[in-house]
Amino acid sequence: MKWQGRRKSGNVEDQRAKGSGSKGKLVAGGGLVAVVVILLQLFGGETGQQIAPLVEQIGNSQTTQQVQTRELTNEEKVMGNFMSTVLADTEDVWNKIFSEYNLGNYKEPKMVLFTDAVSTACGSATSASGPFYCPGDQKLYMDLAFFDELQTRFGAKGGDFAIAYVTAHEVGHHIQTILGTSNKVRQLQSQTSKTEANKLSVAQELQADFYAGVWAHHNKKYLQSGDIEEAMSAANAVGDDTIQKRSSGSVNSDSFTHGTSKQRMEWFMKGYNTGDIRNGDTFSALIN
Repeated sequence: MKWQGRRKSGNVEDQRAKGSGSKGKLVAGGGLVAVVVILLQLFGGETGQQIAPLVEQIGNSQTTQQVQTRELTNEEKVMGNFMSTVLADTEDVWNKIFSEYNLGNYKEPKMVLFTDAVSTACGSATSASGPFYCPGDQKLYMDLAFFDELQTRFGAKGGDFAIAYVTAHEVGHHIQTILGTSNKVRQLQSQTSKTEANKLSVAQELQADFYAGVWAHHNKKYLQSGDIEEAMSAANAVGDDTIQKRSSGSVNSDSFTHGTSKQRMEWFMKGYNTGDIRNGDTFSALIN
């Protein structure tokens, strides 16, 4: 991906120089994130966003955090600039799309770069969570060490566009939040069985993959040979079926929450090939 010397986003909060004294120490009792997620699913919308900071405040009162600061390495600084450029690209694309489709003003999300552990409106989390989006504060949280794991643990090809794909996927969840999709999903999940709730989760995740593809379509002028293959390799590596086969040797489709490797690749490519957000109704395609 061509990114050097281009515009960088002003919506990046780099917390990597402020690592916790002990990896994973930030999580209070191991259950805080789960509690907040349940509350957000039950209440959603503005109520959920009001609840999350309150629970987070309780969690922080139970946590002892030893903060250390350090100088970022040159490699870390380069990665920070790359992430800021990717976020800027998503801002440019989605501002344009929102205007073209009369969706109102696009509210740009912030991106938080962290190491080991982080405090969010959705609870405290460690790097084991992987990259995630928190609807409570509308921020993307990225521990960049995950992308090493994507290769070493999950077997992905790697490359800078694999990172861009994951970032664009998380931005996709932001799109779902500001368009009201995420709130509707949470409401439906609270009224149905676990199996059906999982299907809704799969549809939501595949739509985020579709949105990542739409972004790539509108960002073609900066793509290089092999970039789409890197994204496909990453999508394949994190499919539910692939992960379950690797971890247990068997597959249980009822427990899927993100979709199969094939589905994730197909929906990304559908977004990439069409560039049209009107083709991203994964819910009608997957749920009867």
